[in-house]
Amino acid sequence: MKVEFGHILHLLGQMPAKQIAKIKNEFPETYIVEKATAEVSDFQKFILDGPVMSDEQYSNFTTQRQHLDLWRAH
Repeated sequence: MKVEFGHILHLLGQMPAKQIAKIKNEFPETYIVEKATAEVSDFQKFILDGPVMSDEQYSNFTTQRQHLDLWRAH
């Protein structure tokens, strides 16, 4: 069942504080964190699966960049 987030907030706003506290206790912090980390978008997967520079590659990149900056300055 799909329910809009705004609708859920509206319904929660109409509940007594004791019932809201009871709902909050039903979902421990670990459950919320696990649920949030499981919901990774396709774009996030794309970025996380992308290529990564090794330390040596990064060092070479910064050296090349410094040389290029010097060349452009003259």
